[in-house]
Amino acid sequence: MPRTTFDLTVPDLSGTRAVVTGASDGMGLGIAERLAAAGAEVIMPVRNREKGERAIAAIRRSNPRADVALRDLDLASLASVAALGATLRAEDRPIHMLINNAGVMTPPERQVTADGFELQFGSNHLGHFALVSHLLPLLKAGRARVTSQVSIAANQGAINWDDLNWERSYDGMKAYSQSKIAFGLFGLELDRRSAANGWGITSNLSHPGIAPTNLLAARPELGRGEEVSGRRLIRALSARGILLGTVESAKLPALMAATDPEAKPGGFYGPRGLGHLGGAPAEQKLYSRLRSADEARRIWEVSERLTEVAIPAV
Repeated sequence: MPRTTFDLTVPDLSGTRAVVTGASDGMGLGIAERLAAAGAEVIMPVRNREKGERAIAAIRRSNPRADVALRDLDLASLASVAALGATLRAEDRPIHMLINNAGVMTPPERQVTADGFELQFGSNHLGHFALVSHLLPLLKAGRARVTSQVSIAANQGAINWDDLNWERSYDGMKAYSQSKIAFGLFGLELDRRSAANGWGITSNLSHPGIAPTNLLAARPELGRGEEVSGRRLIRALSARGILLGTVESAKLPALMAATDPEAKPGGFYGPRGLGHLGGAPAEQKLYSRLRSADEARRIWEVSERLTEVAIPAV
């Protein structure tokens, strides 16, 4: 069955500076490549420099004049996040776009970050929370748009308020859902607080649907020696154009959320196909688990306490 292809037009981004986490492969690499092709200077913070250099080489093969550069970042280490913040603040360049795309998914056994947080909660949510805090002066200076990549997993499960770090009963998928719910609540609260305090930042959310991305691949560093069960089926359905998206289409909602002049502050963007699993990017209804302003304020306050990084009102 021939696959229907989807795309969108990225506007001219000349003169802008964008930061994309998780840009060394997969969707993140595709996002960085499209931003660079539109004229943005793209900063790619990576954990693995060798992998990052390969990503830059891939971008420059298709666009030799691309303005792309690596910085060091491990979202599972608050010290590393703070170091990146210090590096970029020392460069004293406004940031016009921040795409919080990096993530880890379902280690089979519970793992923790350098600071002792459950790995998914600590990396997917707390690391990005701290990153926004450290970059806030530059985001304000650039009147930035911040786009945070959540997941259809944010439409299931709940925040385990009594055991945020899953110390008593670890369930990899439930912990992943929690991390994406928390992250989505934070992204929406960021938009509300910016509007209330005059920061000039807009914040919205995206999700990629389901596609055979590297989140589901074998990840020995996560204790996963083989790809996630079901990835072969996802890959087969994706290749045949049945229901699911591709790695290429999965990047489009984040690109729409981050670059479309009509994308709304506090908006939510994902595939428009059946079940929002694949298809062309579009605005969609916010997941029920992301609608509570009270829970968003609560996760913000808890995140400040856990990371010991406060985001001031002014």
